[in-house]
Amino acid sequence: MIAAARVAVMDLGLAGRVYLVTGGSKGLGFATAKALVDDGARVVISSRTKENVDAAVSLLGDGAAGVVGDNAEPELAMRLVAEAKDRFGRLDGMLVSVGGPPLGTVLDTPEDAWTASFEAVFMGTLRLARAVAAELGDGGAIAFVLSTSVREPIEDLAVSGGLRPGLAMVAKMLAGEVGPRGVRVLSVLPGTFATARNTWLNDDAERTAHEAGIPLRRVGRPEEFGRAAAFLLSPAASYITGSPVLVDGGVTTAL
Repeated sequence: MIAAARVAVMDLGLAGRVYLVTGGSKGLGFATAKALVDDGARVVISSRTKENVDAAVSLLGDGAAGVVGDNAEPELAMRLVAEAKDRFGRLDGMLVSVGGPPLGTVLDTPEDAWTASFEAVFMGTLRLARAVAAELGDGGAIAFVLSTSVREPIEDLAVSGGLRPGLAMVAKMLAGEVGPRGVRVLSVLPGTFATARNTWLNDDAERTAHEAGIPLRRVGRPEEFGRAAAFLLSPAASYITGSPVLVDGGVTTAL
């Protein structure tokens, strides 16, 4: 008689843990929130409109709560921390996901667009990270959702290319500061994913041309990013910190 084969299931250790996910109502943020909840964690998501927050929380179920707010708001960080503690009694980490900066070149992007993006993307992320890092203990984790523009330029994304490499360095330096407490900090660098932001993917010709430059010959599915991010936030990734982790189908040519 042949014994039935055993299937090993990797336990990420997420059950009962609580995470904040900004920009968590759609796209890569929502995909990460869903992956966390599906694996037993609870989440507090944020987004700029009540309609989007309510819709996402409804889809995520009892393991989710929501806060309406913009990453550029100085008080958002403390509101998220308070909601996590009041609703779920603890806080174990955060994924900082922000909307993409406007398109444009270095010369053509107006100064007010640079300033607004710096406040929302850079300072918003920094405030959130500082506030949450102060609350975390051994086993806590913070991940910044950045871009492959950390490694190499992307045409017409001058603001992203100007701000995101700086945030990757912030993550690296913060990892060194909080590491002795057992807290991890890293950045996740997504390539092209089939999200609402990438509406051009609906054009078959543009999509085919873009996918030809990706080694896996396709754009990513949001849930693929979500699973990777959930793993990086989880105790299963307990020795990964300070690193910028590419989730891009191999499109980045830089090491």
